[in-house]
Amino acid sequence: MAEGTMRVVIVGGVAGGASAAARARRCNESAEIILLERDGDVSFANCGMPYHIGGEIVERAKLVVASAQLLRRRFRIDVREQSEAVSIDRAARTIRVRRLADGSEYELSWDRLILSPGAAPVIPPLPGITAKGVYSLRNLVDMDRIRAAVEATADGARTAVVAGAGFIGLEMAEQLVRKGFVVHLVELQSQVLPPLDMDMSVAIRDELIQQGVKLYLGRALQSVTEQSGSVSGVALSDGTQLAASLVILGLGVRPNVGLATACGLETGPTGGIRINEFLQTSDPHIYAVGDAVEYPYGPTGSAARVTLAGPANRAGRLAGEHAVCGVSAAFRPVLGTAIVRVFGQTAAMTGLSVRAARRAGFDCRSATVIAGQHAGYFPGAVMLTLKLVYEYPSGRLLGAQATGADGADKRIDVLATVLAFGGTVRDVAGLDLCYAPPYGSARDPVHQAAFVACNELDGQGAMLDVDADL
Repeated sequence: MAEGTMRVVIVGGVAGGASAAARARRCNESAEIILLERDGDVSFANCGMPYHIGGEIVERAKLVVASAQLLRRRFRIDVREQSEAVSIDRAARTIRVRRLADGSEYELSWDRLILSPGAAPVIPPLPGITAKGVYSLRNLVDMDRIRAAVEATADGARTAVVAGAGFIGLEMAEQLVRKGFVVHLVELQSQVLPPLDMDMSVAIRDELIQQGVKLYLGRALQSVTEQSGSVSGVALSDGTQLAASLVILGLGVRPNVGLATACGLETGPTGGIRINEFLQTSDPHIYAVGDAVEYPYGPTGSAARVTLAGPANRAGRLAGEHAVCGVSAAFRPVLGTAIVRVFGQTAAMTGLSVRAARRAGFDCRSATVIAGQHAGYFPGAVMLTLKLVYEYPSGRLLGAQATGADGADKRIDVLATVLAFGGTVRDVAGLDLCYAPPYGSARDPVHQAAFVACNELDGQGAMLDVDADL
């Protein structure tokens, strides 16, 4: 490193770390930027992995967002694969690195350090959980193993158990059905897709049943049975025995905070690394982004761990900029805006559900409408269910959920924007949205739901409380 040259060391790639590296280079052509990646894949589209397993995305190479070679050539990033960060000395501003190829170690000095360590899948300590054929899905190596196991399974033995009916579990259930598997979907909660309110999850539940997925709600894995070291089935908490040649664990993730806590960086109440609006940790020379971080959460003003690609990308970009420039826009609070396709249905959401809002202490109400995704007289109209969650009596929007065959995404994106700027249901009612018969209605479902909410606020009709038990 030339004297006077800034050195930025980034721990971890994928969405957060790779975005930070690219932005740091764009903002500072002379900085030395070193990216340490424990695995061999530096930047990949992990959200696309289930679709490659199911064959919907045919070419594996399409999931590689930026190879190490591209980062070196285009951005002059010193990418060091198979390199594990072992410890951080904050006082000396050094980091100890282990070469996984031979176990040797060396020290790197740094001026700014950006941590993007990610999260690890939750693997419950159950009997048989280490049997061959039990998988979690976090990286391309996992994806390759699952895809190989799927392809190697004989047609008559294609039975799988998917544990967890969240995003990964639902996507994997869909793709395994696509590959000819009989799928048993196990979920500890009493509904699929627990971030949704119960009434909004019903459409997804019904679609799964219609597609042949066997549901086991309110139950958990108790053990994995094996034969000759390979999985042969599972036992559930109610005693149910299920045969299976494949088990997929989609039980959530835990933040990888060991490196951060070992050097004294603060974590917050959710267990993630604590950051400020510029992604700086409790040490202003060290930044943190991605799934290991505790982000500010807009609807409540508190902190939350939101393990989604969008916030990780945005956080990485801002951290890379601030690290080399000392200034950047502040990171906007996250909303948890998310979407998932489940066969012919889509579920999308942003902000708080009624259940989550009440747990957070809000006096809230909801307004639900069922309307066409575009003009009913135009061919192809299908019904969309849209639910607004709002504070009473202020009308401030707290969250929204949508399910349907088409149109859920754009409605939730509109409402996420209103939510981000602290808008009310009256603001939603007055939105000027694009309209033509193939795309929407003169009174969009977004407007219709807001009209219902405004009627409630104005005392122009009592609403049926579908959330009374939440």
